[in-house]
Amino acid sequence: MYKIKHSFKRFSIILIISCFTILSLKLHSTQSTNDFQKIQHEATAINIEVPVRVFKGDLFVDTLTIDDFELYENGKLQDIEAVYLIKKTDIERKEENKKFAPKTGRQFYLFFEISYFDPRIEKAIEYFIGSVLTPMDECAIVTPLKTYTLKSTSLVNLSKAKIAEDLKTIIRKDAWMGSSEYRSALFDVKDMVRGLSNSQLDVNVQGIHQPLGRFSSQALPVNQNLTNYEAVLNKLESMRRVDQKKLLDFADYLKQKDGQKYVYLFYQSEYIPTIDLATLHKILATQNDPSIEIMATSLFGFYRRDVTVDVELVKRAYADSSIAIHFLFFSKLPEHTPGIVMEEHSEDIFNVFNDMAVATGGLTMSSVNPEYLFKSAFNASDNYYLIYYTPKDYKADFKFKNIKVKVKTGNYRVTHRIGYFAN
Repeated sequence: MYKIKHSFKRFSIILIISCFTILSLKLHSTQSTNDFQKIQHEATAINIEVPVRVFKGDLFVDTLTIDDFELYENGKLQDIEAVYLIKKTDIERKEENKKFAPKTGRQFYLFFEISYFDPRIEKAIEYFIGSVLTPMDECAIVTPLKTYTLKSTSLVNLSKAKIAEDLKTIIRKDAWMGSSEYRSALFDVKDMVRGLSNSQLDVNVQGIHQPLGRFSSQALPVNQNLTNYEAVLNKLESMRRVDQKKLLDFADYLKQKDGQKYVYLFYQSEYIPTIDLATLHKILATQNDPSIEIMATSLFGFYRRDVTVDVELVKRAYADSSIAIHFLFFSKLPEHTPGIVMEEHSEDIFNVFNDMAVATGGLTMSSVNPEYLFKSAFNASDNYYLIYYTPKDYKADFKFKNIKVKVKTGNYRVTHRIGYFAN
C-alpha cells in the first residue's frame, strides 16, 4: 500500500513559516553616493514570470516568438526579456535577451467539492493517474473530509491501476462521510416541502421513505413548516458558504511553492427543493393568515444567498500566487418528485470560483461529465509560454500591479494571471 498522508482538513491549510536570517548592511561613512544607489537598485530589481496560454479556437498556438508578444504593467509597455515555450515540463524553445532558469516542475491540487459521488469521477481519476501524473510531479487530493498528499515513490513502487483504485475508494468514502450533514439537512428540507404539500402528494408513491424514528414534517401546521424550512435553508447556506480566510490562507501557502501550480476544482451543482407554484397557490388559498403568504412567497420565490467574499481581494491573492485554477463545474439531473421543484442554487459560488479562474489564467468549464471536464482542462493547460520581464520604475509599495499580455497580430484568445503585489 503506498503512502497517502493526511496533511490538513478541507481548505484548512497548515502554513509552514520558515525562519530567515535578517542581514543588516552597514555602509561605511566613506562609501560614495553612487555605491549606495547601486546597492539600492540591486535590492529593488525584480523579475516577473507570467505563464501565458494562447489559443486559436480551442487549439493551443505554439508558433509564437518573443516579437509576437506585448506586455503591459498598469498600462505601461514593458520590455520582454525572455520567452520560453513549455510543453508538459520540457522547455521546447527559448528566446532570451536575458537568461532565466524557469522552474517547470508541476504541483497538482485536486479539490472535490461534492456532496454525492458521481461514478464518472472514477474515470477522471484513472486518466489523471494513468496519463498525467509522473514520479517528478507533486500531488495533493482534497476531499470534503481530508487532504492527502501522494508520494512520488508510489508511482515507482506500485502500479498506476492500484493507486487509482485506492484513490477512488478514498474519494468515494470521504464524499459520503464528509457531506453526511449536508445530505441530512437536504432531506429535512425535502420533508418539509412534502409536509407543506401533503394534501396533494402521497409520500409512498414518490419512493422516498422516512427514516425509522424520524419525526415527519407532514404532521406540522403550515406556519411551523415554513419556519423550519427557513432555518434549514440557513443551515445549508452556512455549510456551503465560501470561507474567505481559508481561501486567502491557501493562496499564501501556494505562493511559497516553486514551479508550476495547478488547481483543479471539481464542483458539483447544488439543488434546493422548493414547492411548485401550482401546489403553493393551492396551499395559500386555504390560509387566512397574510403573514404565511408573505413568508411562503419570499422563501419559495426569491431565495438568494448573499456572497460574503471580497472577490477582488481573493482574485488578486491567487493571481499573485502565480497558480492556475481550473474550475470544473459538473451537474447532475435533479430527481423528480411530484409537487417539488429542484432549483439550482450554485450561482453565487459559481461566480466566485469563475472569477478566480479567470484571474489566474485558468479555465472554467461546465458539463455533466467530470471526466470530460478534467481531460479538456488538462489538455488546454499542459502547454504554455513563460514570459519574463523586469518592471520599469519598480517600487515595493505593496500595491497590486495589473498585467496585460497581447499578441500583436491575429485573432487569439490569451489567458494569464492578472497581476501581482509589489512587496
